[in-house]
Amino acid sequence: MLMRWDGDWLHLPTIDRYRRPQHDERLQEMNYRFSGHETFPCRYAWLPKAFAAIEADHSAFADEEKAMIRLGVGKNMVRAIRFWMVEMSVAIKHADGGYQPTDFANAVFNRKKGIDPFLQDIRTLWLLHWKLSTHSVEEPLFAWDFLINQWQSPEICRSSVLQAFRRAADKENRPPSGVTLEQHFDTFLHTYVPTRSRKGNIQEDNLDCPLVELEFINLVGERRIDGAEKREPIYAFRMEDKPDITPELFAYALDDYWKKRRSSERTLTFKDVTFAHGSPGQVFKLPERAVRQRLELISSDSSGPFRYQESATQQQISRREGVAAPSIAAAYGEGAPC
Repeated sequence: MLMRWDGDWLHLPTIDRYRRPQHDERLQEMNYRFSGHETFPCRYAWLPKAFAAIEADHSAFADEEKAMIRLGVGKNMVRAIRFWMVEMSVAIKHADGGYQPTDFANAVFNRKKGIDPFLQDIRTLWLLHWKLSTHSVEEPLFAWDFLINQWQSPEICRSSVLQAFRRAADKENRPPSGVTLEQHFDTFLHTYVPTRSRKGNIQEDNLDCPLVELEFINLVGERRIDGAEKREPIYAFRMEDKPDITPELFAYALDDYWKKRRSSERTLTFKDVTFAHGSPGQVFKLPERAVRQRLELISSDSSGPFRYQESATQQQISRREGVAAPSIAAAYGEGAPC
């Protein structure tokens, strides 16, 4: 239900919908990136097309003019497709130049053996969200890192976010312009929120990002902008259990988080997995009970890679010795081809 309020904020019930991100003193200095997407959110056909192109020819994106003809899009879109295929871990740099598919992309997008070459499985979309949100620890996309891991308000409003963006970005050695920050926020938002016309219909010439299907961010109301008669939408992360994030998929994300951010540690705490920067609980916006439930289910599998132990004094996760890390196919659970 949408609600309106004429003051500064619309305060919605926040029970189990919001929690403050955990400050992690182990975070290293990060070099944020604010551009590269050409202001285009990723579109449905782009990743399968990009995969097919680089699978056939590693140099497919080396010549932008040829890529325009091959993909049937303009130069800016070629650059955007190249950007998103890297940020969503579909492609990596090839040793001889150009790009090659990642193991993740080969497992998912291969037309003959891939698990989900046409993005028909919601679990693929959650994996792409995970890949995008955690792609680089040292050089993350600013909007994703800031809003998913550091934003402390239960509501997301454009004017407030841009003010916070400006304060944070001013600390950079080369602060981006206000226009760049606006475009970066809009690209982030429309990765998860459909673009609609004033009449409320999805515009035919502005195809949505597939991650819109996750309903990761929802419209919850509107408010009046300070000192103006104009109103702006209020959005919020969907802070609830998400059954599509299966225990198998969660285990894959947990293993990835552990390797990227806590590789030197033998155990993780429940708080690490639920609240820490870049953790599965934080990136998927899962309530504590949903994280605990998944950890318990993962741990109950004696042949699985993780063990979860909970007592009155500690809650910790450890790896089972001699058990292989979760594979891409394992993230899809039973029935997924190897």
